[in-house]
Amino acid sequence: MNEILESVHGGPDAQGVAEHDFSTNANACGPCPAVLESVQRADASRYPDPHYAELREQLGAFHGVSAERVVMAGSASEFMHRISALAARRGVRHARVPAHGYGDYSRAARVWGLALTHDLAVPALHWACEPSSPLGSLDVAVSQWLRQPDAADWRVLDCAYAPLRLDGQSTIVPETAWQLWTPNKALALTGVRAAYAIAPAHVPPAQLHALRAMAASWPVGAHGVAMLQAWTGAAAQRWLRESLVTLNRWKSDQMLVCDALGWHIVGGSLANYFTARLPAGCDMLRLLTTLRTHGIKLRDGASFGLPQHVRLGVLPPVSQAALKRHAMGEHIQ
Repeated sequence: MNEILESVHGGPDAQGVAEHDFSTNANACGPCPAVLESVQRADASRYPDPHYAELREQLGAFHGVSAERVVMAGSASEFMHRISALAARRGVRHARVPAHGYGDYSRAARVWGLALTHDLAVPALHWACEPSSPLGSLDVAVSQWLRQPDAADWRVLDCAYAPLRLDGQSTIVPETAWQLWTPNKALALTGVRAAYAIAPAHVPPAQLHALRAMAASWPVGAHGVAMLQAWTGAAAQRWLRESLVTLNRWKSDQMLVCDALGWHIVGGSLANYFTARLPAGCDMLRLLTTLRTHGIKLRDGASFGLPQHVRLGVLPPVSQAALKRHAMGEHIQ
């Protein structure tokens, strides 16, 4: 049961907020000023519209789809559990997840009785993430979906990091896939919990109604509404584009730091984070514990199926200097 109920995340821990937190993928240039101001002005003295009519219209227009296709969610993880539950209720018996990916895909599947499978011939709730986490690479499932649009799978593309691609390209979303958006990472406001999904055009209205009915009332609070409304605005999108230029520069420098430490960088990352393999003789637990005492936190890759690896969100030069100084100073081999 512990395997099902426990989950691993980056960010603050029992020791509080790390001064140099490489363990999350939030945009290190933020928070976005325009969105932060909107969140701070939010009227928390009243309920939001329980149907989020105006917000869904805005989000639909932003993505070029009808508002009816937009489903609000308390967070990406909340939606992962909700659509897993609905898939199980509608007779889906399996789930397919990335080889290395966010643990809540498989965690939600197990909670709702979906067996994990690699068999592409078996209908399943099929998850993909592009750029993927922790590797930041293209997800092979997306190209497969584009080649085979008529499969019986329930397909969901996690777009959490799509706004943080540093290669100048946009993620192509297959028409047969749900899109799950969590802009709080791109806006560096991860403490504001709000997300939304966009249904494929072919999803029956009854299925959309069932998915909405399974949510608690007001899944997104006033601050989440304010964040999502501002996310669609020109100021936020302009700031995001500008931040990607800075993140690209910081990423190149941070990779040089890892090279100097003797850490092997796993290639292929398109995003504001990457994965590195530590030397075989390195005591991983001791290294992470020691760095944490110096206010530096890294994301252990073991929960992603990558033991002896760390995922590093891209941080500013001052944080990179701290990592280099303390990791070198320890000589943990």
